[in-house]
Amino acid sequence: MISGADIAIRLVVATILGGILGFEREISNRPAGLRTHILVTLGSCLIMVLSVYGFEGMGVDGAGGEPARLAAQVVSGIGFLGAGTILREGTNVRGLTTAASIWISGGIGLAAGLGFYFAAFVTTGLALFSLLILKTVETRMSKMKKYSEVRIRGLGRPGLVG
Repeated sequence: MISGADIAIRLVVATILGGILGFEREISNRPAGLRTHILVTLGSCLIMVLSVYGFEGMGVDGAGGEPARLAAQVVSGIGFLGAGTILREGTNVRGLTTAASIWISGGIGLAAGLGFYFAAFVTTGLALFSLLILKTVETRMSKMKKYSEVRIRGLGRPGLVG
């Protein structure tokens, strides 16, 4: 059985790492921010701890449950939550990055809940790198794109442009 202190450490680590990603989303003025990311990582962590240690002594020959089952359901459920942040405005789609950050927060929470702290910290760092550093690179690259303008002049004939 896992100790209460170890459970608390896992939950605190998940809260901190989710808060880091959520803070970035918050200062970027995105719909899902600090509290949402903390709740996703914290909930994922708790479910992973529960799935690994909560069913000890149950199941076939007292071997416990299957931890991967609950983890898979977390991934599916968070996908549904992330879908709520995606908005379509005309031809533009917004919120994909926020949805992805919610999804990765769930993965970080699962890793922390399993005790894979190194993986959780590295993933948080890489996600933060993607959100902060690559955003500026992407902005600079979009300014380098060359646009062409095409003008078509029709002489009043129906179906000409088609």
